[in-house]
Amino acid sequence: MPINKGAVTARRMLSEFGIEKPDDFSIEELIHARDIILEEKKISNSDGRIVFGKSKTKITINSDIKYLGRRRFTLAHELGHFAMHHNVDTHLEDNALTLDYFKNGGQEYEANQFATELLMPSKYFVEYTQGKPFSPDLLRNIADHFQTSITSAAFRYLELGQHPIFLFYCKDKRVIYWKNSENFYRKVKDITKLHPPEDSVAMEFFNDGTIYKKEGSAQSIYKSTWFETGSDDELDEYFEYAIVTKDYNTVLSIIWER
Repeated sequence: MPINKGAVTARRMLSEFGIEKPDDFSIEELIHARDIILEEKKISNSDGRIVFGKSKTKITINSDIKYLGRRRFTLAHELGHFAMHHNVDTHLEDNALTLDYFKNGGQEYEANQFATELLMPSKYFVEYTQGKPFSPDLLRNIADHFQTSITSAAFRYLELGQHPIFLFYCKDKRVIYWKNSENFYRKVKDITKLHPPEDSVAMEFFNDGTIYKKEGSAQSIYKSTWFETGSDDELDEYFEYAIVTKDYNTVLSIIWER
């Protein structure tokens, strides 16, 4: 995986505080160690924000966030902004943090990569996932183990996991972008900025609100659902797992081949 500013900055901070394992610290401790004011309150249309003052910085986290993993990722993301961008902007609002996860060179990308490395250090992530077959349950276990969001666990798995996967990010019934593991190439249909495929799990949610329970979250699909294919469409076993965020009307579809 290429070295990036966010990951390097996170490793430097972990080294500075003598932190070896992800469970050796809390994000709040690191925030207070940097003398940052931490506030928790309801924020409209935002998960978190950071404001840089002349002598003080304040991070605000949305008190309506329901899940601990999402809260921790948001706090780590804001801490990343502090570590890398305090001389660039005075006020940053963060909403749907993973939407621009792979937008190279941007501040949001750097803050996401900082949070990812801080919460799921490369060495420990590889050790934890080594030899484990890919499944939605594995992603849930990763999120639980590292106390982060399942969405960030999916992005991290795409970067470092053993089993090749595709990710399709859809919002408001449109495919925003897709990304694949380096060793899993398929020609994607020309659907960017268009509706998800009609026979996809993502489209089931957008059409009628379908969200599959844990035991049925790995839905069997045709290869031709998302990819261009020849005459062998029924010869391969493909699956789609849709991570739905109802608050933002988004779906992250994870596609893999058995």
